[in-house]
Amino acid sequence: MSEPPVPAFPGELGRPAAERGGTDGLPAFGGSARPGALVPGAAGGDTPRQDPGRSPTTSWPLWTVPVVLIGALILTTIASLLIDIPAAALGATVTGSHISPGVQIADTFIQDVCFVLVSIWFAQLGGRKVASWQFGLRRPPRGWWRAIGLIGLLIVCFLVLIAVWQEAFNPSREKLLEELGTNEGAALLVLSAALTCIVAPISEEFLFRGYIFTALRNWRGTLPAALITGLIFGGVHAGSAPALDLIPLAGLGFGLCLLYRYTGSLYPCFAAHALNNCVAFGSLEGWDWQVPLLIAGSLAGITCVVVLFKRIGLIADAAAEQSLTAAVP
Repeated sequence: MSEPPVPAFPGELGRPAAERGGTDGLPAFGGSARPGALVPGAAGGDTPRQDPGRSPTTSWPLWTVPVVLIGALILTTIASLLIDIPAAALGATVTGSHISPGVQIADTFIQDVCFVLVSIWFAQLGGRKVASWQFGLRRPPRGWWRAIGLIGLLIVCFLVLIAVWQEAFNPSREKLLEELGTNEGAALLVLSAALTCIVAPISEEFLFRGYIFTALRNWRGTLPAALITGLIFGGVHAGSAPALDLIPLAGLGFGLCLLYRYTGSLYPCFAAHALNNCVAFGSLEGWDWQVPLLIAGSLAGITCVVVLFKRIGLIADAAAEQSLTAAVP
């Protein structure tokens, strides 16, 4: 049995390949076990049999879904206080009705980081070893062209939904970018764009699709899990988006779950989420030719983040994924 040369997350180095996954980050199972059957070998429980063309199946329990949301809220609150209190002491405005744009950007960034950290922590409860492929951090098993087609289909469907929704209900204008200070200087504009179009897509997809949807799918299957995850995804935007926009956002969350499930990778979800945020950001800023540049920069930024995480060993690189083999007796 071969040993994988690169760890997927800290603590993975040295684990037998049978406990980490097979080719392309998935277990390579022998025999004629039925789809979805459990096979022995993973710490903290059995490893679910994988469908190589779809999003990974894990043993993350249902009860962790509400707890991970509460945990993210608590951790975010504590981390934000560690920023807000010193900022207020240095003269920044930090009140219940207004927070200085720079502090707001820092708080939102910390929230996004907490989404990722809490997801990883709950994924390894009970002695389970967490690997990057379990969160869908791998290339699409059926290829990027198929994934690009599904991304395009999702974006078109969502744009149609948004157009119909706005025509029917005329929701109020989102004020998040004003709170981030995009109209108060180039630096705040660039930081807001990076936060909205690079950081948020990565962290939100990691939590909602990578963890919550995956854990819910163990309970009742794909469609109920996608519906519940979409509703949660829409609900968490209640503080930043108009109330009437929460339903279309829930629809986007539902579609992103299906995109993840049927591409087998979280990377297309990063891209689709970023595309949507870029279009929304440009619309709120009144941009036209700048939007394609924002899209290109955001996709390049997400790619750089993924490459960096591969370099430091938090994501198994392509060569390591191809070398993973396992045999089940």
